[in-house]
Amino acid sequence: MADSVALTLDVPHQGFEHALRRLIDDGVASGLAGHDATLWGRDAEHEASIRLSWTDAATKSRGLVAEIESLRSDLNDRGLDHVVLCGMGGSSLAPEVICRAAEVELTVLDSSQPDMVRRALADRLERSIVVVSSKSGSTVETDSQRRAYEQAFADAGLTPSDHIVVVTDPDSPLDGEATEAGYRVFHADPEVGGRYSALTAFGLVPSGLAGADIGALLDDAEHLAPSLTLDDADNPALRLGAVLGVANRHHVDKLVLADQTRAGLGDWIEQLVAESTGKIGRGILPVVVPFENAVNFYPSTADSVLVAIGGRAAPEAQSGYGAAVGGPLGAQMLLWETAVAIAGRLIGINPFDQPDVESAKQAARDRLGQSSSEDPTAQGDGITAYGIEADSVQAAVTALLDQLDLSHGYVAIQAYLDRIGHPAYAGLREVLAQRTGRPVTFGWGPRFLHSTGQYHKGGPPNGVFLQLTSDPVDDLPVPGRDFTFGQFIASQAEGDAQVLRDHGRPVLRLHLADVEAALPTLRELLT
Repeated sequence: MADSVALTLDVPHQGFEHALRRLIDDGVASGLAGHDATLWGRDAEHEASIRLSWTDAATKSRGLVAEIESLRSDLNDRGLDHVVLCGMGGSSLAPEVICRAAEVELTVLDSSQPDMVRRALADRLERSIVVVSSKSGSTVETDSQRRAYEQAFADAGLTPSDHIVVVTDPDSPLDGEATEAGYRVFHADPEVGGRYSALTAFGLVPSGLAGADIGALLDDAEHLAPSLTLDDADNPALRLGAVLGVANRHHVDKLVLADQTRAGLGDWIEQLVAESTGKIGRGILPVVVPFENAVNFYPSTADSVLVAIGGRAAPEAQSGYGAAVGGPLGAQMLLWETAVAIAGRLIGINPFDQPDVESAKQAARDRLGQSSSEDPTAQGDGITAYGIEADSVQAAVTALLDQLDLSHGYVAIQAYLDRIGHPAYAGLREVLAQRTGRPVTFGWGPRFLHSTGQYHKGGPPNGVFLQLTSDPVDDLPVPGRDFTFGQFIASQAEGDAQVLRDHGRPVLRLHLADVEAALPTLRELLT
């Protein structure tokens, strides 16, 4: 049954065979299938005991398919065919990938950037199906997006309950509010964490409403599932997990994902890996690059595993650790979920908690309603620098990069910008990768706070951080709250920067006076 995925490995260290044999002898694969919460040690046992239902999700979710398809048919009959997903992290990344793979349209609103929110509100409102997804039911970004849509529907003379669908855990704050408002509510499995929820209601409801074949997605996962339960050397999840874990223990702790899929599967894997493994000073840093640019824009380093997503082999990595993974999307999702949980055991961390995500959330909440406490350190060409004292913005960039560990460090670009309106900013990753010869990641704020943000604070302390912020074209109030979307995203950027600095991470923030005009100047600064 493992033939539903293709996995080839390059492993230079004999420790791989030893680790694989130990995983087999310890019954890790069958233990995962049996929801054995002791696999990651005593400290992780409580969390693991309530987070392992994802291993059965492909089967347990089968009953949702007809329910979702029936709702889609009913909504389409009423002229509603434009699906918008309001969610963060695991609630948004999996549906985005599923819908790209199926080539169906899904608007993902995973931002508090006011221009991006306004852009979504103005797009086919009368035809919109708005899926509000939040496991906890208290995610501030998602709550704010829901309030904005409720206000927009009311202002347009539309009934919100005709348009809004909710996915949340049973008895969450959102569950009660949504039920009272008359919204259609799908309850998710409370014993599945957000980043492991691709094959649950969080991944299936928005994808199915958008028109993706979610039944086939589950079929592909179910076809692979039996082979992942076997304590056998041919188990692909044991093999992939062993490569990641053994490499990490030998200081090869970067995972370069050379993505050749049209769906952008690497973006989903990035969150799964970073948030699952980046804690207590350990972890795997995923770096997503286009497959065609893996050589030109990612200098292969001795501390990186190079994995080709999609089947074709990637160029040889300097470290000697490499892999190629191919197969249908549902099978790959289940494979990676299982492999990352297994790698967590080898690394010695709890793959199901996220202890450093809440710190950034709290820091943002603490700053709401307050004026900025940062003083500018340099200014020029419409860009203002904060956080590093320097004579010029160029000097501030140089001072940040001078703190980069050229043996094991990485650079993280964090763009608190409208990702739909300004996608070209993602190209800055390649610019800095060429300049530094080191792994460079790119994350859109605030979505990365719910994914790689955990690794930034909890992983190895060898990152340097470049924040990009700007004032919105027009701010937007959050209905029923005493803050605006613009104030909220500013507090998120400043709060995360403070938490990073509290953890000893260097942070430079560049504030762009005109985001439309700043990109060429930034390219020059970073080259």
